[in-house]
This record gives sequence, structure tokens and C-alpha cells, in this order.
Amino acid sequence: MIRNKSYTMSLKQLKPTESELEILRVLWERGEATVRDVHEELSKTKDAGYTTTLKLMQIMHEKGMVKRDESSKTHKYAPLLSREKTQKQFVGKMIDTLFQGSSSQLVMQALGNHKASKEELDEIQKLIDNLKQQ
Repeated sequence: MIRNKSYTMSLKQLKPTESELEILRVLWERGEATVRDVHEELSKTKDAGYTTTLKLMQIMHEKGMVKRDESSKTHKYAPLLSREKTQKQFVGKMIDTLFQGSSSQLVMQALGNHKASKEELDEIQKLIDNLKQQ
């Protein structure tokens, strides 16, 4: 359980919105960042207001998705949700809902719509080989 103020929620219940995922991506890349850092990064690809970013990050803090270091004037935020667990959660949900539980359908769709590099294909092949040996 994560306890932020008086708000308590288990990590399993946390399902970030698309906007929250964009913020989490910045925090996952940087480790920690100020609201301004996140806002500047998001502004490169979308029209986002600073106060909107601030409010979203405050809400994420209340939900227990990020922690906030208030020891200096400029607060720094860091993710409490791991990238890997969040990816697994979303992929699992996608396999169940969009692909009727079929992992192979997901993979075929992904590889059919996205040009994978030789390195990515080699990595996928290694994973398949490892799974066959189990």
C-alpha cells in the first residue's frame, strides 16, 4: 500500500490515464524531475499548459503514482509506478480485451504494423527460443 496524505490505494488499482502516462514516461526517463522539467518535455510534442501539468502531477501524487520531494523550494517528483509493471498491466488488459486472450494475435498485429529492426527481431527470436525451452 502507498500512503499519501490520507489517501490510500493499492498499486494494483492504479491505472494511469493517457496524460498521466505521458508524465510517467518523462519521469521514467529522468528518474526525477520538477514540474517545469516535465512541462518543457511535454511541450515538445503537444500543446500543454504549465498549470495543467502541475495539476496532473499533484493529482498523481495524491493517487500514489509519484512521490514528491518537498525539501527544497522547487519540488521534485519521481515515479512510484515502475515502467515494467505498468507495461505488463496495459499489455495484459489489451490481450484480454482486444485479442481475446491471444498473445500471438497481439504479436502478429504489432509486427505487421510496425517495421521491426533486425536487432528487435533477434531479441524476439531469443525470447521465443527461451520460452520453448521452458
